[in-house]
Amino acid sequence: MAAEIHSRPQSSRPVLLSKVEGHQDAVSAALLIPKEDGVITASEDRTIRVWLKRDSGQYWPSIYHTMSSPCSAMAYHHDSRRIFVGQDNGAIMEFHISEDFNKMNFVKTYPAHQNRVSAIIFCLTSEWVISTGHDKCVSWMCTRSGSMLGRHYFTSWASCLQYDYETRYAFVGDYSGQITLLKLEQNTCSIITTLKGHEGSITSLWWDPVQRLLFSGASDHSIIMWDIGGRKGRTLLLQGHHDKVQAICYIQLTRQLVSCSADGGIAVWNMDISREEAPQWLESDSCQKCEQPFFWNIKQMWDTKTLGLRQHHCRKCGQAVCGKCSTKRSSYPIMGFEFQVRVCDSCFESIKDEDRTSLATFHEGKHNISHMSMDISRGLMVTCGSDRIVKIWDMTPVVGCSLATGFSSR
Repeated sequence: MAAEIHSRPQSSRPVLLSKVEGHQDAVSAALLIPKEDGVITASEDRTIRVWLKRDSGQYWPSIYHTMSSPCSAMAYHHDSRRIFVGQDNGAIMEFHISEDFNKMNFVKTYPAHQNRVSAIIFCLTSEWVISTGHDKCVSWMCTRSGSMLGRHYFTSWASCLQYDYETRYAFVGDYSGQITLLKLEQNTCSIITTLKGHEGSITSLWWDPVQRLLFSGASDHSIIMWDIGGRKGRTLLLQGHHDKVQAICYIQLTRQLVSCSADGGIAVWNMDISREEAPQWLESDSCQKCEQPFFWNIKQMWDTKTLGLRQHHCRKCGQAVCGKCSTKRSSYPIMGFEFQVRVCDSCFESIKDEDRTSLATFHEGKHNISHMSMDISRGLMVTCGSDRIVKIWDMTPVVGCSLATGFSSR
């Protein structure tokens, strides 16, 4: 598919195209309807709504359906116009939307979980609906028969899900901060590996099957890129948000990552450069610069008759240092640190001004964001959250690309 790629000035920012208002409670999920001026929303107010853009430019609900329980997650398959809605009570309901998006017919209910559904993925080729929930499990059910095929339990709430359709690998993030890679079979599954790197619960995942990259966002405000396909298993840390990362989307064509945080922050990361891995933090009983003992090193404190110091770590070299040897702060975007972090004095001297040039752009969504979805082909993004507002954005000024599908670049 042909594409236009333009370099963009730093001052470019997302353009707010429309606001959709009318929900009585937080909006759990919002999805753009491909090739249509429409949005599907699922809300805690127990409604599933399809909004179509009218001649006036305003979005009005063409479908308004009330569920038996608050809606917590949603998946939509456009080619078959099948929609799966996860609920707070653990059930998933399937509907079929008419071609004109004015009618929605109930298909069946899946008793997938015993507690709130957190994520849903529908696989048409295998006719599976895969989901995670706050009952600490991932389940996969047959959409032909409605029967349960398999379940796998974790030690904490399963919060997010991604799936590789070709290999049947499922990536499940949980509240303990761990990501589990599972191989799903017809009636069983096997654990391939677990990924640990976040200090907070996993809040969002994105899998790119082309480059075989997994991106994870967490409540520790950070994003990690896991190179699943690479032999070295590289991990890259991205720190630029000031609140938990709620949603991420990788644009493979332009090698850019879009992320949204709970405080309304929208970030666009340049992943088309050679980034450096953040070092592992080294352990030591004394400062690795001045050799003064840390406060638990009783023997050296006694021998040198000095008070122990508090341990810190340089974010650039990973060495254990005292406060006096790490008085400086610096950003270091090539390693993912977009704002100033602690570095030792020698590393501070080695960082040049050009090394501090930002490799991401940051924008303000001006509302609480709990969910984000993109229509990459049109350069559109939709955000929603606990403020009950859904916002539709033109992202082409900041992602620098629009596919040749009738959506014009500015």
